[in-house]
Amino acid sequence: MSREMTAAATETETRTETESGTRTGTAAPTWPRTGIAVTGGGRHGRRVVAAALLAPALFATAAPVAAAREARPGGVQHQLDLLVERDGVPGALAHADGRTYTAGTGALGTDGPTADADARFRLAGDTKAFTAAAVMRLVADGKVRLDSPARRYVPQLAENPVTVRELLKQRSGLPEYTTLIDWSGGPYTDEDFLALALATDQDFEPGTDWGYSHTNYLVLGLLINNTSGENHRGYIERTVLRPLGLDNTYWPAPGEPTPRGPHAHDYAGGPVSTPKDLNTFWEGLFEGRLLPGWAVRQMTNDTTDVGGRDVYPQGSRYGYGVASIPLSHVRGAVDAALRAGRKGVSQ
Repeated sequence: MSREMTAAATETETRTETESGTRTGTAAPTWPRTGIAVTGGGRHGRRVVAAALLAPALFATAAPVAAAREARPGGVQHQLDLLVERDGVPGALAHADGRTYTAGTGALGTDGPTADADARFRLAGDTKAFTAAAVMRLVADGKVRLDSPARRYVPQLAENPVTVRELLKQRSGLPEYTTLIDWSGGPYTDEDFLALALATDQDFEPGTDWGYSHTNYLVLGLLINNTSGENHRGYIERTVLRPLGLDNTYWPAPGEPTPRGPHAHDYAGGPVSTPKDLNTFWEGLFEGRLLPGWAVRQMTNDTTDVGGRDVYPQGSRYGYGVASIPLSHVRGAVDAALRAGRKGVSQ
């Protein structure tokens, strides 16, 4: 992990809680708090969640990002201005410590301002962090084990050896189900989606490679349904949203306009939120208000080097539904996500 990624990273001798007990050893570097652009972390710095506007009220977050202290010169506002002026992003917003920074427009083809900190937008890829946190709650409660075969919790995987950990880390090799669906048809069930993926050849053997696939989080959503004793929405609301007071984060009601494609799916991008709520989520997660410390460390330190792959620049690492990107590459990563989106590849 480079100093560019986090000024707060340290290595210390410590007793670390684990899924199965405690161990003594060198603690992995600790990430600062997360967002598309983050200035500092925890009590030692400010947090920022920034998002690039692809269309009115639709934010492209790709995956949450951890980075070092505020870039100089110009700080947060300077970074947003560069996204618009240099990288061609229509509009950008960041919310930090009660202040909202904006650049560009909130509606393509107009001079309208960007949305404010209370504006609602699709969580898109950030939903995976909510799903991962819910799964880790089940792990912490002893209902799920990370290295158990996922088929123990999701019977449709009876012939597949993939583990829960490999699903969380996008190392399952399960193919992308969203590329297999005729979106003009339906309605489809979760089981229909998974059946399509399982009927297709694996991209690679579980654990041997890394590949971003919404199918991983489809399976994890089914795991929550099957092990929590309640629907995944209710479980995430009870264990994630309510404890943090995320009153403006919700799943659209029946009949409310929803997107087609992967972000129509609850586990991969269906919920709606606000910049304030998203900041509160990251703070609550990384400050240990949702999970025990060992579970948060698993999410952020058990990572895969994904630099140069998908939309991730060199120096990036992927954990459990969260990713780190060096601050110097944040604008480029957002631009890569935008380019991928224009090609029909959605994070």
